[in-house]
Order: sequence, then structure tokens, then C-alpha cells
Amino acid sequence: MARPQTDPDQVREQLFHAADDLIRLRGAINVSISDIAAACDMSQSNFYRFFDSKEAFFEAMAGRWFAALDEAMESVLASGLPAREKLYEFFARRLAIKRQRYQDDPQTFAATMEIGEEHWEVVRGYVDLADHYMSEILDEAMTEGYFQGYELDHMVSLVNLMVQPFCNPTVMINMERTATEANLRIVIDTIFDGLSQANAGTDGRTEQALRAAS
Repeated sequence: MARPQTDPDQVREQLFHAADDLIRLRGAINVSISDIAAACDMSQSNFYRFFDSKEAFFEAMAGRWFAALDEAMESVLASGLPAREKLYEFFARRLAIKRQRYQDDPQTFAATMEIGEEHWEVVRGYVDLADHYMSEILDEAMTEGYFQGYELDHMVSLVNLMVQPFCNPTVMINMERTATEANLRIVIDTIFDGLSQANAGTDGRTEQALRAAS
């Protein structure tokens, strides 16, 4: 009688769920591949039939975490919204996803942040992708006449500096009461209105202060 075929995707999903449970209980640092494999009643060598390495496994876990966030960003970029509204939605939609995840399961959220710190090289690719998408929106804004006198890279740095409470998960948790969509709207409007007027002063002090801060 033929042996039943194993569905690789189903097994991978079981391994992800096992890792989630273990990390929630122990924290990311105290969970090994052998622990994850044992939780699924398999050997460590069998685990590597589904993932080439520990790094490949955690890269796949990061992909699961960022999938909805990437989809939100891509949806905003594909929209026909004006640049100001695009930038707001770019952060607002991801803020809502992260906040909901935190409220649903604070322990898992915190453990996921630990994984991100431990595997920063994997996470960096997603952070760089977000910066790339944001630069496209800011470039549209410049085409619309905003931020005259600023370089695009400088604008990306400035915006990242100003929106940390709404995109950095750790800062967002610590500022949960104030990291709201209403306050994000004020910040985005301030970026567009304030930086577009920064070069209007006769002495240039506003622009110099902003450049020093970035």
C-alpha cells in the first residue's frame, strides 16, 4: 500500500504555528529548531527537508509577518490618490494592522519583535522596501510641487524621523494612546504644509533646523 503523500505547505504551516506557540511561551532567544521540530513530532533532520536552514525558516516567518503590510503598501501605491493622501494611507493602513495584532495577542507581538531584532538582516530588506515605496510617493509629491529645494533622499530621512510612533512597532506600543490615525493626519499635514513652506523664510533658519534634525 502506497505511503500517504505529505503536503509540504501544510507541514511548513504546522512548523510556523509550533514556532509561534513556543516563542510566545519562551521568547525568541530560547527556541531552537530542534524544539520546533519536536513540537511537530519530527526529527531535526526531517525539519530540514522543508527548510534549508534556520535562517531560511525565520526568513519565511518574516515573510508571513510582512505579507499583509506589503499588500497594504502596494495597494496605496496603485491607488489614484493625491500624494498627500497616499502618504497618510501608506502609514495609516499599516498602523491599523500592527495595532490590531498587538491588541489581539500582546505576547506574540512582543515575541515577534524579539525575532526581528535577532534576525535584523532579514527584516532590513522589508524596511528598505518600505523606504523605496515611500520614496515613490514623495517623488509624486515633488512632481505636484511640494518640498521644493529638498532632495528626495533627504525627504525620506525627514519623514522617517517624524513618523516613528506610527510605524516603528516598539515605539507604537509605548505611545499607543497618542499613535492614532487622527494624530498621524496632523503629522502628515504638517510635513506637507511645513516643509513646503520651509524655504519661504528670508533667513533660512527653519530649513537649517530641519536639516540639522535629520
